[in-house]
Amino acid sequence: MKKNNLIIIITLIVLLALVSFYLDSEIVKGVFLIRNAFLSDFFMGITFVSSEIIIFFGLTSLFLWREHKRKFIVPLWITLGLSALVSFILKFGIQRLRPYQLGLVPVLTILEKANHFSWNFSFPSFQAMLVFCAVPILSKEFPKLKYAWIVFAGLVAFSRVYFGLHFLSDVIMGGLIGYLIGMIILKVEKESKFGEKVYKKIIGK
Repeated sequence: MKKNNLIIIITLIVLLALVSFYLDSEIVKGVFLIRNAFLSDFFMGITFVSSEIIIFFGLTSLFLWREHKRKFIVPLWITLGLSALVSFILKFGIQRLRPYQLGLVPVLTILEKANHFSWNFSFPSFQAMLVFCAVPILSKEFPKLKYAWIVFAGLVAFSRVYFGLHFLSDVIMGGLIGYLIGMIILKVEKESKFGEKVYKKIIGK
């Protein structure tokens, strides 16, 4: 993607996040109105599949499957780890309460328990960061999977709003921050080839 186009897209996303910030409460209440058994089961499946462990091992396995792409495993791990760290810092720095904690919408008991003891703040959405941070590397190494992964990432992000775990601005900014982290790590890898060097050391070449 050309640099100018990327800057325009990022600017539009930031503007969208700012607008959504003022409409967050109304949006999360509106999304609540479409809740039903089918959608809840569907997005529970999305929530399970997008767990940190499954994403981590799933993506790692994908790169291990294609031998000449294994050099990107280390950059991928760094991208995921850095996204987790940045999310942790922002969550505890900003400490924005989740929609259900503010009493705007109810949340499923199982999800409330899962989000009560860890990372118990709303901004940004870690799940959105997690799935979008992998987009730059996947786009480069598995271009055929690019759009499928973006659709999946979008569903993950929407599921957080659907269940009242996050506001729309949380997932928009989470996705943007994650994507930018992925781009930075990919750029560093292109310039320094640290992932390739680590891979060669591991296999003894």
